[in-house]
Amino acid sequence: MMSGMDVTFRFLGPDEGTVLTGAIEAAYGQTYDVRWVYDPDEVSGRIGAGTYVACVAETPAGELLCHIGISLAAAGDAVAHSGQAVTLPAARGQHLFTRTKRHLMDWARERGLAGMYSEATAAHPYSQRANIELGAHETGFLLGWIPATVTNDAAGGRRGRQSAALFYTKLNDGHEREVFAPNRHREIVAQTIELCELRGTLADPPRGARLPEHTRLHVEIDRDHNLALLTVLEPGADLERAVGAERRHLFHRANLDAVYLDLPLENPATALVAGHLEGLGVSYAGVFPNSRSNGDVLRMQSLHRVRVKADDIAVASDHGRELLEYVLADLPQV
Repeated sequence: MMSGMDVTFRFLGPDEGTVLTGAIEAAYGQTYDVRWVYDPDEVSGRIGAGTYVACVAETPAGELLCHIGISLAAAGDAVAHSGQAVTLPAARGQHLFTRTKRHLMDWARERGLAGMYSEATAAHPYSQRANIELGAHETGFLLGWIPATVTNDAAGGRRGRQSAALFYTKLNDGHEREVFAPNRHREIVAQTIELCELRGTLADPPRGARLPEHTRLHVEIDRDHNLALLTVLEPGADLERAVGAERRHLFHRANLDAVYLDLPLENPATALVAGHLEGLGVSYAGVFPNSRSNGDVLRMQSLHRVRVKADDIAVASDHGRELLEYVLADLPQV
């Protein structure tokens, strides 16, 4: 096909859940690691509720060429998660990922969304470059995020769990706020906030700030990924002990491969307690939006029986390379 092929962009309606399901099956078979996309009724329900927005590129005859969606924790949220990007073979080489995502971004910007984040495979740099072309910046690296069971041409023949680069694209100004990062990671958090224009100002905790006695945690196990996400709703004086106990249970009883820990950056307590977790085998991943904490979080990560090699992780920018070096250097020494 000639470049610049004639395409039409539109948004799927609530009765078109089969469009996404068919595209995922064409690209991934049954290995895609987000299972709800295989249920057309579930896809349609999310579209109807406003928690999923699906943008497609089609030929003038209505043949599907590309799909990209965004998920919202609740209809009307300010930050969306971009995912389920599928470019079908007939459209390869047409830059339809960037064209479709730009159309979706324009829609989101007009509706006042502050931004969108996404994970891009680190098995190769191509989808990362496309995100950068659209104005996104790397905010972290999720080591071992993608299960070994996912099979498509992205892995380049590599086996085992793969890593993902985390990207944020600013669409509109967010709210002004103070951000509290532990001294250990303050510099890299400040660099990320500045680069992504996240309207956060690094601050010191108030003098004499007191920690609550107990940490409040929310634990979410993702069996599709064989990992868990621990959201710290309120960091307490017992954070290290609470996280250590949960981590042991998830690795040795639940047999998970990875645990990710989110600490609220707008809570001064994070600056007071989050710098002491390296003894648990927990290391820096990046800055990440989290709907449960109602703001950005400092994401940490801990891997179990997962080997990560720098040679298996591709980056697409100088900033990404510097950030990856920081993430890898912070891994616990075995």
